[in-house]
Amino acid sequence: MNIWIWAIVLIAAVWAAHWGAEQLDEPLKKLRRQWGLTQVAGAAFVGLAAASPEIGINTASAVTGVSDIGLGTMLGSNIIAIPIVVTTAYWASRRERLGDENDPEPGEDFDTHALHRQQRLLRVEKSAVSVQAIPYLAIIAVVAVLTLPKSVRGLQPIDGLVMAIVYLAYLGQAVFRGRQQGREVQWTKQEMFRAIAGVVVLAVGAYFTVRATENIVGAIGVSEIIGGLFITAPMAMLPELFATWSVARSGQVTAATTSVIGDHAVTMTIAFVPLALATAPVNDLQLYSVNLAFVALMPALYAGFIHWGGKEHGFQLWQVLALDGVYLIYLAIMLFGVLNVL
Repeated sequence: MNIWIWAIVLIAAVWAAHWGAEQLDEPLKKLRRQWGLTQVAGAAFVGLAAASPEIGINTASAVTGVSDIGLGTMLGSNIIAIPIVVTTAYWASRRERLGDENDPEPGEDFDTHALHRQQRLLRVEKSAVSVQAIPYLAIIAVVAVLTLPKSVRGLQPIDGLVMAIVYLAYLGQAVFRGRQQGREVQWTKQEMFRAIAGVVVLAVGAYFTVRATENIVGAIGVSEIIGGLFITAPMAMLPELFATWSVARSGQVTAATTSVIGDHAVTMTIAFVPLALATAPVNDLQLYSVNLAFVALMPALYAGFIHWGGKEHGFQLWQVLALDGVYLIYLAIMLFGVLNVL
């Protein structure tokens, strides 16, 4: 099949996978409200829906015997997502008013938002550092210990079990530390049917995402892991950007900015399991190590910028641009240091 047809299939499959994931979003949000979770704690939970396309892609790549596509997508999405999501949330929050002016987010009325615009600040709750970013960095450290040493290099079935337990610990601490008074919510049959349809469409979209990437990388002559890093991962991010823009404009700036960490935590734990069960080797240690290093560097900068950025917690404009600059450095290292394109 022509490469351009496979490119169209890839775009359609990614959007289908994300449409399926979106159908799980509202039920999970209702659970967050019912259980009384804060925006930060809830972001760790709702990350299950946000990361479900990656889970589906990894499962499909493991089942079809092309685990490198899933591995590349997992690493690539966790590098590109933080700078792009923070940048999108920053520019979305520059409008004069956010959300419903008669029902503002706690601590973010019109006057404070105007001040944040004047300060060129993307205000984020400080608990995003302790509840999400630091535990996520601990997850990455566990992944490094499990996959980098020569004696255990690669992804083994036992690693999948360990990472599933790690995710439960991550989710548990987020929920325990972010509990508030729960609210009563109403569930409808339509929501349940849409959630079931979402799972089905997600599975189909994930399968064709992997098949399309496999055929594209075969046609252009690059490895499957490179296809996952630079084709599937950026494509998988596009729908999430629209969601980030919409959530930030609604006034839920912290939720829009912190959900990316909850997404990443799921990607590096639950989405890790299918690849581990399929026993995915690390064929290029330098490429894997460089990518894992940047997977850790991005949330470290994210946490540092929020905590030490100024009088108020969040991202100033120069910090947003710095995150984008780090991604450009990553691209330069990959192209000229690892892949040696010249």
